[in-house]
Amino acid sequence: MNTATEELLTVPEVMRRLKVGRSTVYDLIRTHRLASITIGRSRRIPDTAIRDFIADQMEEAA
Repeated sequence: MNTATEELLTVPEVMRRLKVGRSTVYDLIRTHRLASITIGRSRRIPDTAIRDFIADQMEEAA
């Protein structure tokens, strides 16, 4: 993983990508199902974390 080229997304951007609400995104972060980092008071989610989350969900569904 090359973090220098990795895009960091805001919670609203993740909400749009996953088509879920704000509380769902924060629940996924709180339960460590979606990786995130804090920069100052802002929460950022690497785009690779979203791909990993979706891949995990697909494996669970199979």
